[in-house]
Amino acid sequence: MTEDEQSGRMPRHVAIIMDGNGRWARARGLPRFRGHTEGMQSVREIVEASVELGFPNLTLYAFSQENWNRPAAEVNALMKLLQRYVAKERDELVRQGVEVKVFGDLERLSSGPRKAVDMIQDSTAGGRNLRLNLMLSYGSRSEIVRAVRRIAEAVKAGRVQPADIDEAMISSHLYTAGLPDPDLLIRTSGEQRISNFMLWQLAYTELYITPTLWPDFRRDDLVAAVHEYQKRERRFGRVTSA
Repeated sequence: MTEDEQSGRMPRHVAIIMDGNGRWARARGLPRFRGHTEGMQSVREIVEASVELGFPNLTLYAFSQENWNRPAAEVNALMKLLQRYVAKERDELVRQGVEVKVFGDLERLSSGPRKAVDMIQDSTAGGRNLRLNLMLSYGSRSEIVRAVRRIAEAVKAGRVQPADIDEAMISSHLYTAGLPDPDLLIRTSGEQRISNFMLWQLAYTELYITPTLWPDFRRDDLVAAVHEYQKRERRFGRVTSA
């Protein structure tokens, strides 16, 4: 890490919407799956760069609930790619001290992908250099509904009073309980939308949108996003006094 990269505050939590795999493949006359395969190389490099730069937390939007509506062949290919990633990267993640957590509606996964998820979480447990959160079969609205239902069950059981429900309680029932909200959200491919991703957690997150497609997003692109983040003044709704 260079002295220039060390200057300024570093984000505690970076979240990335990895977009553009299909367009990357189409521009090269390749099947969509090739774009997803190349995108896995970006995942590896960005995880390594995050460890090097010193982020405590990195969250990647790997597969949304809406992605289940894609053609079955593409979904199956993505699930096989997940299993391949676990088999190929598990030992390296352990070596780097990366702890992996996977969040989402995992009940929809078939046995192979589910075993891969369990394996990567068990193998990397206790890693101290980076917490890598993979959002898989994930939708933020469903996450919030899940949290509200659990709180409602606690109210019904008499463990919680309605007056006790506050932002902290809702946050504690989300998948990301115990983690700081993202300081920086990066979206690749130039699309300017959140796509049902961490809607509660992104309330005051700095957004960085790049036209770079995910398979082309590498370490230097991540550093550029961090430099842009370091230039910004985060007010959290407050106004700096004159």
